Amino acid sequence: MRTSSALRSLAQGKPARPDPAAVLGRFTAGERAQGAPGEQCELCAVPIGPEHPHVADVPDHRLLCTCRPCYLLFSTTAASRGHYKAVPETFRHYADFAMSAGEWDQLGIPVSLAFLYRQTEEDRWVAFYPSPAGATESLLDLADWDRVVTANPLLADVLPDVEAVLLRKTDDEFECHLVPIDQCYELVGLVRQYWQGFSGGEEVWQQIDEFFTEVRGRSRG
Repeated sequence: MRTSSALRSLAQGKPARPDPAAVLGRFTAGERAQGAPGEQCELCAVPIGPEHPHVADVPDHRLLCTCRPCYLLFSTTAASRGHYKAVPETFRHYADFAMSAGEWDQLGIPVSLAFLYRQTEEDRWVAFYPSPAGATESLLDLADWDRVVTANPLLADVLPDVEAVLLRKTDDEFECHLVPIDQCYELVGLVRQYWQGFSGGEEVWQQIDEFFTEVRGRSRG
């Protein structure tokens, strides 16, 4: 999958502090003076390669490109009292995920893709969907999603801030994966780059199909 450096090139975020709801903007905010993420660890400034892990800066709502030692340092929240959290690298397929078409409609998602995660600061779930403009938040009441969480016990294990529920709707069925949050940003970047016209065009859906094929290949469960 694409590295975070490549994701930055797909987005057109501004280098100002983003709105807390603008998830893609959090990831694509301006780069630090010591070097672009993907070249240096954003915590200790040592050189890093194109394949590297990420750490979430929870209060500032952004992801940091890091070296492996820094990543491992924050693999437990006790290391920084929850300020920094290592983004997990595991993928899980939720084969028994249950959701109705009506519950999906209540989320106000106009496309067949969405990702949801639990935000520590506000102690609630937030829902986003990829669009040609970036990550767009569903602003509707998520009470119906809370009922979905209750009906699907595995969702209670999703790690706040760093792990997301990734959904794809096909007809009245749903494909559900629990993935590292940075993978959702990659999907958003794909949609931004390849979307054309009203329906997206053939190329963007081919890219989305390939993305989910790779997610399935990396998922367990």
